[in-house]
Amino acid sequence: MEAKPLTRTAPIQEHIERTVHDLLASCPDPAHLSADERRGIIARYSAVLEGNFIYWMTAAYLAAASAEAHAIIQDNLREEVRDNHPGMLRRFAIAAHAVPTDLDSFAVYRHLENVRRFVGQLSAVKIVLMMAFFEGWITRFMPYLASLAQHQGSAEREYTDVHGVVDVVHTQELFRALGAELSRLPAPHPPATQLLEGVDLLRTLIQSIVHPADPPIAA
Repeated sequence: MEAKPLTRTAPIQEHIERTVHDLLASCPDPAHLSADERRGIIARYSAVLEGNFIYWMTAAYLAAASAEAHAIIQDNLREEVRDNHPGMLRRFAIAAHAVPTDLDSFAVYRHLENVRRFVGQLSAVKIVLMMAFFEGWITRFMPYLASLAQHQGSAEREYTDVHGVVDVVHTQELFRALGAELSRLPAPHPPATQLLEGVDLLRTLIQSIVHPADPPIAA
């Protein structure tokens, strides 16, 4: 019974996998970065994730129409809140001496605001797809983030260890939720290129975390 949603989303998953791979391949070697550059990547990541991830996942829950998607997203949200994932991230940033500053927030502000405006449209399929992409990128990014922190002299690993494992399952489940939401759309389904707006905006935001504009500009 589960094969149909997976088959339906297979081409999209392949596109997402390539996008994640390309983002990771563009990350500079932590050993070749200065301490300030490493600190900046961790801080900008924290500035984006700590205050927005649960907000965006909540938007996915509000937008979704299928019972299956609601159950999957609710489980994800419950884990985020119950286990205090924002607190884990804050402890990680503190240990790496990378608590976000105003300049870090300004560096991602423009692209972050674009994602917020997109999420506010409450387009179920597009938001669920964006969050599936986000979870998939996060779990693959965790070893890199841990390496940045290690080079900064931090031994704090709870955040990266937890998300390197649980987000694998979250990604799979969100693609299942995507299949459930797609099944509610009238045939023929829109081509994948029409569903990737949130993915493209989030990819640009991620690029601003790893490769910030110089200098950051306040809005």
